[in-house]
Amino acid sequence: MWSSNAATAECLVYTYKDGLLSAIAHDLQIRVTDWDMQIDPDQSTITARFNASSLVVDGAMRDGQLASSVLSNKDREEIRNNIINDVLHSRKHGDIRFQSKKVTGEGERYEVEGDLTMHGTTKPIKTTVRLEDGHYVADVKLNQPDFGIKPFSAMMGTLKVKPQLRVVLKVPKP
Repeated sequence: MWSSNAATAECLVYTYKDGLLSAIAHDLQIRVTDWDMQIDPDQSTITARFNASSLVVDGAMRDGQLASSVLSNKDREEIRNNIINDVLHSRKHGDIRFQSKKVTGEGERYEVEGDLTMHGTTKPIKTTVRLEDGHYVADVKLNQPDFGIKPFSAMMGTLKVKPQLRVVLKVPKP
């Protein structure tokens, strides 16, 4: 068995702008700063916990690259507070949890199926984990409404976040 956490690996969440005023909005990169994962290769299991209030807005994305100087510290903090309090309701739903049900494959590619519990709702998810530059990388697309989450919206819906977001988990190979 081996484990990983935010000190040794990274978990990034990408959100995408939508709505009539999307031209003035930003796609975002958000970092989860408190999480841990246990991997048991003998049992082919993966268990993970992510603290829903440990998000940090790294910055806006431009042409697929992080443009950290686009948002002020005040903007990043306001976005963070909106996500934690108004979208994820982290006081009530503090942890996001994953428990694998099935892990298949070997070497450089694995298929992982399991249950993700977020915002009080558990749903099955499936992803491919690939070995890339000495790291296991999982790239998961999640639809917020599937978990009872209403994506952020402002200005009577003319400025909003798309329901689908992307989570990229990058864990060093032991």
